[in-house]
Amino acid sequence: MNSGFCGTLAHDISRRAFLGQTLAIGSGSLLGTTGAIHALDEDSLNAELRKSGRSVILLWLAGGASQLETWDPKPGRPTGGPFAAIPTSVPGVHISELMPKMAKRLHRVSLIRSLSTGDGGHGTGAEMMLRGRKNEAAIQYPDLGAVIAKELGRADSRVPGYVSFYSQTEGRGSGKLSPAFLGARYAPMNLDDSTMPPNLSRPEALSDLDHRERARLRDLLSDRFASGRETETMRSHASAYARVHGLMSSEPLFDIEQEPRWIREQYGPSLFGQQALMARRMVEAGVSFVRVSRAWWDSHGQNFETHAEMVPELDHVMATLLDDLDQRGLLETTLVVAYGEFGRTPTINGSLGRDHFAEAWSAAMFGCGVQGGAVWGKTDEDGRTVSEDPVGAGELFATILAAAGINPEKEYHVGARPIPLVNPGIHPIRQLLA
Repeated sequence: MNSGFCGTLAHDISRRAFLGQTLAIGSGSLLGTTGAIHALDEDSLNAELRKSGRSVILLWLAGGASQLETWDPKPGRPTGGPFAAIPTSVPGVHISELMPKMAKRLHRVSLIRSLSTGDGGHGTGAEMMLRGRKNEAAIQYPDLGAVIAKELGRADSRVPGYVSFYSQTEGRGSGKLSPAFLGARYAPMNLDDSTMPPNLSRPEALSDLDHRERARLRDLLSDRFASGRETETMRSHASAYARVHGLMSSEPLFDIEQEPRWIREQYGPSLFGQQALMARRMVEAGVSFVRVSRAWWDSHGQNFETHAEMVPELDHVMATLLDDLDQRGLLETTLVVAYGEFGRTPTINGSLGRDHFAEAWSAAMFGCGVQGGAVWGKTDEDGRTVSEDPVGAGELFATILAAAGINPEKEYHVGARPIPLVNPGIHPIRQLLA
């Protein structure tokens, strides 16, 4: 049977993605007609564009947080360490005493306690966990944020589709983010040194009137040049130009001082807390994917001191973010996921640390599309192996996509080659989906 696919990207663009290439600002005041040729010929296109409104926040626990000091404690066992386990709002389920706030909210959370990839390298492990699989020699895969931005991004948005915070220097280069074949349109805006993008403000020497007049002149010249020239290059250029103008108009979004002091104080003074608040601001404004990285969990020595400091912070930030999203009516459309590239060894080494461990560790998620109070998978009594329902990187990737309303079985095409969002045979964990 002839599929009608000729090998070009044009046949693989959904209506939402088509709009993403052709219309960057719905008002048209800055874009003119150049980037909006035939974009709104059908009302159904606009309806599809806005039917989701979903976003994803990834709390990236860089370096590998210990499952034994968070979601899957083993108190009283040789591998358990000094911390106790406490009951949660889900009967029969206990988590670390370092997470009392999330323990009270666990009925709203899905836990996976059986992650297992076998890759204990920071770079390769992060690559796998951020892409759902390893890159191949012949193909580089887009990371989760790029896929989410492509599938959920709104083409008329003035804000970026994908933002990544990674302020610590440790591990910043691990599992490098990349849109791969999806193209630069879906690359992240990396905010590593500041919450404010560089060069966002209009130069002081340029008045607002001059700025508007230059935009009108540019639109006039572009419209004349575009007449009769409907090409992907033309549309892409117009879209990129309009998005820059959109970003300039969204400068207040990046200013956390716009939030009332009492809200900033709720999240706490830590950088992680403030960036989680920024993530909430961004999904509220329409950003599709935000990664907030918290480094450095790589506790080869003094594991218990490290986690005694960092886990309560994680507990507080996650609980505050959950409550804030809920109170604002955003929890139904925002998925929050927390995990790293691997966990920590059950064995405690001679430096009282835990080493890299990719055989049995945990992830947590809450928000849209997720079944609250669900726990998937189980480890043995010492946490050394998965005893029930192992989950690979692909299954986690597919579950996140499905929870966000994206079909994991969808395919892209690179040339004539079909590229599924997850590898064949990989399926989401349906028991965790609402």
